[in-house]
Amino acid sequence: MNADQDVPAAAPALTVPGTAAEGRQPFRSQPVSFVRRGSRLQGRRREAWAELADDYLIDVPRITTDTSVAPGFVLDADVVFGRRAPLVVEVGSGLGEAIAAMAEREPGRNFLALEVYRPGLAQTMLRIEQQSLTNVRVAQVNAAEAMAGMLPASSVDELWVYFPDPWHKARHLKRRLVQESFAVLAARVLTPGALFRLATDWSSYAVQMRSVLDASADFENLHHGERAGAQSPLTQVWESGVELVVGGAPVREGKDPVSTGNTGVNEGTDTLGGWAPRFEGRPLTSFENKAIEAGRMVFDLTYRRR
Repeated sequence: MNADQDVPAAAPALTVPGTAAEGRQPFRSQPVSFVRRGSRLQGRRREAWAELADDYLIDVPRITTDTSVAPGFVLDADVVFGRRAPLVVEVGSGLGEAIAAMAEREPGRNFLALEVYRPGLAQTMLRIEQQSLTNVRVAQVNAAEAMAGMLPASSVDELWVYFPDPWHKARHLKRRLVQESFAVLAARVLTPGALFRLATDWSSYAVQMRSVLDASADFENLHHGERAGAQSPLTQVWESGVELVVGGAPVREGKDPVSTGNTGVNEGTDTLGGWAPRFEGRPLTSFENKAIEAGRMVFDLTYRRR
């Protein structure tokens, strides 16, 4: 996609030295997991992009699109952050609510937000500036390409994927981010013993996340067997039928409920469990709050890199 016309193409950005990558990033041959519906910057976000990018936005070399990563570019986090510290990466950081809150709470760690949505990155930079954070950087990039070469192997101490696009229509399931190929990339960038945290409010995607990572020899579920049976949020969703009522969108006042009719296989009782308690480091974001208001349930998973 082309960059927004209302933002100068030469917007200032943090220049980062790169070295030869381990391999190419062939992800443009696969369906991407995102669609950007409007990325025009207006008002304070436009100003933030122009004023703050020099301090917080990583200048990623491109191939064709403004979310691609040129083969051969490797991020030097020590240079970017001006120090050596454990690195936390959030894939799909949205408006930056989670990463800014955690960065403020844990100043001893570095935080990198990967996002394709330009207004979200601008809002994240605003948060960084307003909260006087020095340990957060952002990159406008397709996460799969970033994790294939831009991020060095075994360089990430914690990886977050919170509420990725569920692509709940059957014909779109191939676009979901968390599948076997992504698990391979996650294992590549995570250090041994590092944590991989995931959350979704869509039951069929939760099942897919659990299945993919349980099947990976690179990961172990820190809550294996926990919250199964009647205590499982999956069992509770199946029993309530809430997803048949609210579908994938909040029910707005004066409007009829939206139903997609696609809630995954209802097995009656979830005997596997494995669901993590809510991660206390994840604030209740505006997105998650809307899901809860709509009656949906949130599924958390936490895996450790073997």
